[in-house]
Amino acid sequence: LLSAAQPILEPVEYAALNQLVQRTTDHAFQVEQLTRQFFSTIDHFLGEQREGRHVGRYSHQARITSATRIQPSWGDVEVAWDDTQQALHPMITVLGQIVQGLAEINDNLAIEDEELYGTLANIYRRLSEYHDHLNGMVFEPDPDRVYWAEAHPDGKKLSLHAAPLHIGPLMEHYLWREKESIILTSATLTTAGEFDYIKGRLNADDAYEMALGSPFDYETATLIYLINDIPEPGDRNGHQRAVTKGLADLGIATGGRTLALFTSYDQLRRTSRAVSPMLAQHDIITYEQGDGASPHALLETFRSSERAVLLGTRAFWEGVDVPGEALSSLMIVKLPFDVPSDPIIAARSETFEDPFYSYQLPEAILRFRQGFGRLIRTQSDRGVVAIFDRRIMTKQYGRYFLESLPSCSVQIGSLSDLPAAVQQWLNI
Repeated sequence: LLSAAQPILEPVEYAALNQLVQRTTDHAFQVEQLTRQFFSTIDHFLGEQREGRHVGRYSHQARITSATRIQPSWGDVEVAWDDTQQALHPMITVLGQIVQGLAEINDNLAIEDEELYGTLANIYRRLSEYHDHLNGMVFEPDPDRVYWAEAHPDGKKLSLHAAPLHIGPLMEHYLWREKESIILTSATLTTAGEFDYIKGRLNADDAYEMALGSPFDYETATLIYLINDIPEPGDRNGHQRAVTKGLADLGIATGGRTLALFTSYDQLRRTSRAVSPMLAQHDIITYEQGDGASPHALLETFRSSERAVLLGTRAFWEGVDVPGEALSSLMIVKLPFDVPSDPIIAARSETFEDPFYSYQLPEAILRFRQGFGRLIRTQSDRGVVAIFDRRIMTKQYGRYFLESLPSCSVQIGSLSDLPAAVQQWLNI
């Protein structure tokens, strides 16, 4: 900035700018040091919440609520943040003055410096947002936001988060009131054939709706195989053994060509370790999400492999497009309910009289439909969806999942009969 502005400004103006830059730099050094102390205090607070236990294999998420802020050790967090903002606020103020001054000379900057204003303005905006969110988390919480801190398993990362409690008001403010007409389209906007849930979530109660039929003949293209003798997920070990055996048998029966959708990365890894040697004996490669490759790269590798199975979690429940015989069987390990203790899920659940049926179940149905949609991508596709969660038959809410799917062929049978049923349906 200084080198770009020097040829343009008068000496007195340049000296004033230089002074502002020096003040900003001085504040920045203070902010860096104080921010480290602030995060260290947050880390200590989270350690107390865990009663000194290590983070372990999973991240430790602690929602910051009014009950959190009255705990004695939260006072140390308040002091640390107050010290930090004593330097952060004046730094932002001075940076704002610099950005305002830069706007006045922006048209006179050299071509190579024309992005300077946008860059500094963006930094100013981001720092202002950081300040507002952090101040909200510590001192002045916004009732329409969810705040939480997260300590990551490697012990080297601590992150602070703020998210909207509901996105409906934002949609209404920035979209519905700003546009004459808006069209929302998706294959997964309804739950149990109704638009009520998504309209309520988006504050779009007055929107017109239309559900169109699919161009695919699901009844002849898709077999849904419901396993009736598998332990429910509550039996962690029994269910895991059935998932391992089922995936191995399914992969061997189809010669690969299988996508398995998990709701837990831990279960994905345990399953991958167990089935990889079994499948390798039949020249079938096992690919798993999280082994270093990006989801896109992993999908491309799977798509180009003749004999492979792919194990994925949340990123693979939507946006996966593998048409043709490369994907012939889809395995849904569990009904995709969110973790109730997740800060956003917990906070939003508190706003419903019946959080399970009004919020958690519709969300799971939408994701279930997205996962189901990974299989049939063209009118010539044919495949099997094997559901390894018996709750879809034993629980009262299970029928809502099936009712949300297009009309398919359905077969109920044992885990041991699955390979033969798949081969018969696929004619292999």
